[in-house]
Amino acid sequence: MESQLQQLVRHTRVYEIVGDVIRVHATGVALGDLAEVQNTDDEISLARVIALDRNLASLQVFAGGKGLSTDATVRFLGRPLDVVYSPNILGRIFRGSGEPMDGGPDLSTEPRVKVGGPTVNPVMRVMPTKMIETGIPMIDLFNCLVESQKIPIFSIAGEPHSELLARIGFQANADVLVFGGLGLIFDDYYFFRTAFEEHGVFARTVMFVNQASDPLVERLLVPDMALAVAEKFAVEENKRVLVLLTDMTAYADAMKEIGVAQERIPAVRGYMGDLYTQLAQRYEKACDFKGAGSVTILTVTTMPGDDVTHPVPDNTGYITEGQFYLHGGIIDPFGSLSRLKQHVIGKATREDHSQIMNAMVRLYSEAVEAQRKQAMAFELSPFDQKLLRFGTLFRERFMDIRISMPVTEALDLCWKTLAECFEPQELLMKQALVEKYFPKDVGPLAVNEAPIHG
Repeated sequence: MESQLQQLVRHTRVYEIVGDVIRVHATGVALGDLAEVQNTDDEISLARVIALDRNLASLQVFAGGKGLSTDATVRFLGRPLDVVYSPNILGRIFRGSGEPMDGGPDLSTEPRVKVGGPTVNPVMRVMPTKMIETGIPMIDLFNCLVESQKIPIFSIAGEPHSELLARIGFQANADVLVFGGLGLIFDDYYFFRTAFEEHGVFARTVMFVNQASDPLVERLLVPDMALAVAEKFAVEENKRVLVLLTDMTAYADAMKEIGVAQERIPAVRGYMGDLYTQLAQRYEKACDFKGAGSVTILTVTTMPGDDVTHPVPDNTGYITEGQFYLHGGIIDPFGSLSRLKQHVIGKATREDHSQIMNAMVRLYSEAVEAQRKQAMAFELSPFDQKLLRFGTLFRERFMDIRISMPVTEALDLCWKTLAECFEPQELLMKQALVEKYFPKDVGPLAVNEAPIHG
C-alpha cells in the first residue's frame, strides 16, 4: 500500500541537475528505486536512485540530463530496476535501459527479474571441474577456460579483441550466450550481431547493447542486466551460460563520470575509491551452482597506453582468475594465465595435456632466446636452428586467433610439430608419454622446409 501511495506522489522541485544526475527532495525512498522523470514537454524517462543524503535523493536519468528542466516532475515507482526474463528473450537485442531495440514481438507481459542482487552464497558453489572448449589453441591448450571462471582479455586499442571475443562466443560449447556491449560504436555492435547470426548461435544468444551515442547512465546497467539474466538461465534452466562483456574500461570510465557528477572525491587517476568493489560485485556473479548450471564471465579490459598498472586492469587482476593478454594480434603465452586450468588439464582433457603444454611453452621461450641471438649475430648451435624452426611453426600453427581446432586435434598437432623439429630425447618429457604419442612416421624438417624468421 505504501508503495502504491508513493507512486501517486509527484515531486515537483528538482533541486539540481549535474550531467545525467538530478537531485530532488524526497522521503520514503530506497537506494536503487526506480522513478519516472517527466519533463516540461511531457517526455518521460526512467531514473534510478543512486545516493541518499537525508531527504535529498540523487537519481541517474537513463535518457541523460540534456534538455531536462528544473521544472520537471519526479514520480517514484517504489521498486528496484528489473529486466525481462523468459525463454522468449533468446535471439533478442535490448538497449541499456532494458527495452528491446530489434523491432521484435512485444515482451511487456513476460516475467521480470530484479537486477543487481547479491552474489551467491559460497556454500551453494561447487569446485570448477569442467572445461569450456573454445576451439582456440592458445586458450584450450595453454590457458583453459574453465566453467564458472571469471577472466578478462587484457588488450590495447587497435588489437582484435572484438574478433577474439566474438570467436570465443560462437565457438564455445556453452548452452546460452549473454552478450553485454558497453559504449560500442555502431560498427562493433553490427560486427558482433552479424558474427553471432552467421555462425548460427544467435537463437541461443541474448544481447544487451549500450552504444557510444546512447546515454552514459545505461552503460552502468548493462552488466547487471546481462548477469541477472545469465543467473536465471543457470539456476532455473540448468544451463551452462557464457557471459561476454566489452569493454569494462568503458564501464569504469562511466562510473568515474557519474562520480564526478555526484561530487564524490576521486582516488587514483580520477576513478572512485570503490572501483574494486564495483568491479568485484559483477565478476563474483561467476559461479558453478550446486545442482544447477553455471555462469562463466569473459570480459575485454582495454589498457590505456598498454599500461597494466592502470587502475582498471590493476584492480581487475586482483579479482579475476587470470587473464588472456592480447598483444601484437596474438594471445601472448607469457603474459596470459588461467589459475583454474589445473582443475581440468589431464582430467577433462587427455593425459598428455599437462606435459605437452609445458614442453611447448618452454621450447617456444627458448626459441625466442635463439631469435635474439640470431638478431645480434651470435653463432647459432644446431639445437638453436631447431628452436628457430619450432618457433616459426608454433606461431603459424597455434598463435593466430583465427586458427580453430578441437583440443584433441591440437594436442596431436603439438606432437607432430615437436617431431618435425626435435629428436624424442631432446624433449625432456615423460618417457611413457613420448613412447605413446610421439609420431614414429614424422621426421625432422630440413632447414629449408620451415622458413626461419628473425
